[in-house]
Amino acid sequence: MMRILTAILLAILAGKVSGADAKLVLVEAESFKDHGGWVLDTQFVHIMGSPYLMAHGLGEPVKDATTKVAISPGKYRVFVRTKDWVAHWNAPGTPGRFQLLIDGKPLAETFGTKGAEWFWQDGGTVEITSTEVLLSLHDLTGFDGRCDAILFSSDPAFVPPEDIKTLTPWRKKVLGLPEKPVEAGDFDLVVVGGGYAGMGTAISAARMGCKVALIQDRGVLGGNGSSEIRVWSQGYTTLGKYPKLGEIVEEFADDAQASPGVAKEFGDEKKEAIVRAEKNISLYLNTQAYAVETKEGKVTAVIARNMATSAETRFTGKFFADTSGHAVIGALAGADFDMAEQGHMGMSNMWRWADTDKPQTFPKTPWALPLEMKDFPYPNRGKAEWFWEGGFNHNPITELEYIRDWNFRAAYGAFEAMKNGDGKEKHVNAKMEWLAYIGGNRESRLLRGDVVLTREDIINKVDYPDGCVPTTWSIDLHVPKEQYAKKFPDDPFISKAIFDARVDKKQGYPVPYRCFYSKNIGNLFMAGRDISVDRGALGTVRVMRTCGMMGEVVGKAASICIKENCGPRDVYQYHLDELKELMNLPGQARRASVNDPIDEKAPLPEVARHPAPPRQAEVKETSPVTGVDPKKLPGIVIDDSQARLTGTWTAGTGIKGFIGEHYLYDNNSGNGDCTARFEFLVPAPGKYEVRLAYAAHENRAKNVPVTIISAEKEKTVTLDEQAPGKLDNGFVSLGVFRFEAAGAVVVSNKGVKGHVSVDAVQVIAAK
Repeated sequence: MMRILTAILLAILAGKVSGADAKLVLVEAESFKDHGGWVLDTQFVHIMGSPYLMAHGLGEPVKDATTKVAISPGKYRVFVRTKDWVAHWNAPGTPGRFQLLIDGKPLAETFGTKGAEWFWQDGGTVEITSTEVLLSLHDLTGFDGRCDAILFSSDPAFVPPEDIKTLTPWRKKVLGLPEKPVEAGDFDLVVVGGGYAGMGTAISAARMGCKVALIQDRGVLGGNGSSEIRVWSQGYTTLGKYPKLGEIVEEFADDAQASPGVAKEFGDEKKEAIVRAEKNISLYLNTQAYAVETKEGKVTAVIARNMATSAETRFTGKFFADTSGHAVIGALAGADFDMAEQGHMGMSNMWRWADTDKPQTFPKTPWALPLEMKDFPYPNRGKAEWFWEGGFNHNPITELEYIRDWNFRAAYGAFEAMKNGDGKEKHVNAKMEWLAYIGGNRESRLLRGDVVLTREDIINKVDYPDGCVPTTWSIDLHVPKEQYAKKFPDDPFISKAIFDARVDKKQGYPVPYRCFYSKNIGNLFMAGRDISVDRGALGTVRVMRTCGMMGEVVGKAASICIKENCGPRDVYQYHLDELKELMNLPGQARRASVNDPIDEKAPLPEVARHPAPPRQAEVKETSPVTGVDPKKLPGIVIDDSQARLTGTWTAGTGIKGFIGEHYLYDNNSGNGDCTARFEFLVPAPGKYEVRLAYAAHENRAKNVPVTIISAEKEKTVTLDEQAPGKLDNGFVSLGVFRFEAAGAVVVSNKGVKGHVSVDAVQVIAAK
């Protein structure tokens, strides 16, 4: 008896065995000392109750996850909480197979082979003869086998609970965790969510003298703009009414040139270092906020759980900021919100492949979507981009794991077609090198503030007195792309963007401050894609650099609340001038506390001293000369000043006859860095002639690729820009195309020899 008690006590002290019950030993997979090649997935805790380890090997078995567990000798029944992740669709095969090894010997049962939902798979019985064993999770396929927890029971009749409402408190009891969470301390501002919005909020508030807790449920910062998801950050910064907004964002913004980029472009380490350099910020990574306490219409505390140890921490604060994307804290606190459960923008899981210097094999995937090359857009340049998106008609909160796994089946099915199907002759050397297992979510809950910004507000340039953050991205809403939805009409996995280009890209539309706090929870701010907007407005404000600037404003407003002992609404009603003063400060400005003087020239942390340039195309104005007025031309005319630009373009006026204020020409790199996208809406469905104007010159390229995006298939034509356009005002016809609503023309300098010029696009109804 003493030997058993001693073993259990030693195990509890070592943090390896869960609970004081001699008959139960619970080992959480996420607490394994060495995860090996398995990844920690934390994004579905609200659905299935726990983070878990996943063997995300892209078809190659990953290295074992291992840990040592102290346990009393004896006979135990073993359970492993897992699932067959394709069983929901009755798909043939079991891709997530793995073994549990005890001291190197596998149990007879293979796991991940049963159950469409998470459950405790019975592993049979095992005889333990020592006081410490080595547990290993041994992956068999590389195709996303998943393990939540392992349970040893000396009672062969014991069956662990399945229902999450029962399972969660049972886990806590068996793990021997304290009934009450540990107190983290009292903060001026508790920020939940570590994406661009959360980082902007936390840094801004800290520099204005607030004591801040930043809670992030994953191991890296950046949200969609991290190496986990790899969406390059968009939205122009440092312009509009308050041109200093965005300077903080630019300290940590990524350097990615496209989506999906490579991991190093997203600077995960830099982001964390910048946050940790702020003495007023306490950073909590891999910590999930899952409960709130409220009193008299205000949040008083947030309860969070460590994703590796399950230890709970309580954060009390004067103010709270929901920057979680899904509006987790707002929903828990009873904040008013809207959400489209169907017909919303979905989740993307982008992927990459590369040609190697030798033949590569890829396993057969009978459980993946049965695709041929015609069923998906070819991933050019090795990139399966943003439009690999699913879940449009599934609940964006409760069905997230379903959506992500469906996206997995689509990606693997596409690569199967490339490797083993009708594309195999072209892809002998191809290898899948990355697939996002953390989903890039676009739309879920929208919290309600004192102003609900609408699409019409933005288009009509409604001037709110508290307008501040400039939104510059075109109104960009995603819907399934018809030509790829034929095979899976109920669950399409490829999207298209419907653009409304009537957003001011030069100065941006200033989003009101009143969209950044809850109308009914008195101390709750929000920033990011969960702010108070309608779905149309969400299409422009949701991009990351814009979200980061929202955070900068929220952080400054929170400091006013602390200083003036007031609420977020009071900042608008009584202290708006003070907020405007703070928004005009440089990003590096700081003060020790909210009552101290502000040092506008405070040095930046060493890691942030050389921020990336603002993510707006560099246009070097040469003169204020004005050319042909585009408003006087027939049809729809989109000037180069309205185009969405990437890369460095120079404005020119030397070649006469240009339209608007100038024409543009590229930096002649020839590598595709420079693109100009002209977006438009037609007044009615029909056929239209599309024209392009450019400044012809002998140094121009003769092979300029121009892509027309219409209701028909995308078409790319090649132009000789040394030859002047022969139509009125120097236009050249690109052809006649059918448009239902939105369209676009994209000019690139990819692979050209010479300069590329753009001046305007003209769209005229075909006769």
